[in-house]
Amino acid sequence: MLKQTFCHIKGVSEAGEQKLWAAGFDSWEKVLDGDLPLGGALADSVRQGAEVSLKHFERKNPLYFYHALPSNQLWRMFPMFRDRVGYLDIETTGLGQGDSITTMVVYDGREIHSYVQGDNLNDFCYDARKFELLVTYNGKTFDLPFIRRYLRVPMQQAHIDLRYVLRSLGYKGGLKSCERQMGIDRGGLKDVDGYTAVLLWGDYKRRGNARALETLLAYNTEDVINLEVLMILAYNLLVSQTPFAHLQINLPTSPEIPFQVDDETLDGVRGYRAW
Repeated sequence: MLKQTFCHIKGVSEAGEQKLWAAGFDSWEKVLDGDLPLGGALADSVRQGAEVSLKHFERKNPLYFYHALPSNQLWRMFPMFRDRVGYLDIETTGLGQGDSITTMVVYDGREIHSYVQGDNLNDFCYDARKFELLVTYNGKTFDLPFIRRYLRVPMQQAHIDLRYVLRSLGYKGGLKSCERQMGIDRGGLKDVDGYTAVLLWGDYKRRGNARALETLLAYNTEDVINLEVLMILAYNLLVSQTPFAHLQINLPTSPEIPFQVDDETLDGVRGYRAW
């Protein structure tokens, strides 16, 4: 879908882009080879924009498109940079300035990378550069600012926040709500939420309960695996609203979560929460 995009070029609105498509100009290459049905200055701008876009596309430079695209069209970047993506989610002790990151998981579509406070959390400071396109849910206002503050990592990568992408499709609420609306079943973790994650971390720290940490990491990992599914579902819905529905992507096979959920620990935490 990125090569069919013109709304990131100066002077081209989304309506103008649709007019280009209707006239048969549905790729940067066609713009460079054809006579555009535009005024001279705008035609030159579109040709120049297409030429520059091709160069950045060939260099696989996601930041150019991230800064050039309208924010509501960032989803178009996804297929091109899918091999450089990091689906990211953090768990914390709370929401305040004095709170800390407890666990963090990043899934790159192949491997699951997990980080734990007091163990290897600082490794993320070096690993972060591996992920050139981040996909989060509410990461723009929560995860990324929290990481910048707590770990002092710049986090300047290209970023697609699914909270806004899904809202544009009519899906509102938190991550778990959007998952339910889109038919994603969390099984035994369906009742676990951010507050339960705080209690699991507290149980791990207070009693040294390794099963609580495993359960927390399983929950955190479920988040990032589901981000990939949500990203693809949202992309397919959005691309189907364009003349390029044939560019839809098949859903992947989700990986096995390497952490075990301990039901006894979960029951204990739920009891504490109810009390």
